[in-house]
Amino acid sequence: MKRLMILNGPNLNLLGVREPHIYGTTTLAQVKESCEQNAKRLGLTVSFHQSNHEGELVDLIQSARTDADALIINPAAYSFTSIAMYDALKTFEGPIFEVHISNIHARDELHRHSKLSAAVKAVIAGLGPYGYIVAMQAALQGAGKLPATLPAAMRTGPIARRRLALSDPARHVC
Repeated sequence: MKRLMILNGPNLNLLGVREPHIYGTTTLAQVKESCEQNAKRLGLTVSFHQSNHEGELVDLIQSARTDADALIINPAAYSFTSIAMYDALKTFEGPIFEVHISNIHARDELHRHSKLSAAVKAVIAGLGPYGYIVAMQAALQGAGKLPATLPAAMRTGPIARRRLALSDPARHVC
């Protein structure tokens, strides 16, 4: 796993300005810079995108089928409405991690249930911009590529063990 695509949905271009009491003061440019620095440290290439247009995000998800090994998506408001993005995510064969800066489960009723979560490997919510870094590490863990400097238990969690079991039929892991 070397290529990571990070997608950001509507209004995330206003991070740092829009509702800082919910989303904090970190800008999307700062999130991008942090992700690029982390990717470099981890030996990954990263493409980082933001769009306020659902169709453009669907096109990017479809392009990830050939351009990325893993996908991190903060669908923002489309989390709660987009069947088109859900259908596109289901066509991506690599791991998908859904990131939310706020804890959507503690929000108002309108912002609590992501329709897209059913199409992803994991949801990371409520960690602020750090959620993107956690998602990058989760993608590496799933591929068995976390740095050896991390404890073995962290490198071989349930995602990595499941991958190992699937790759070796003689090995049975519960």
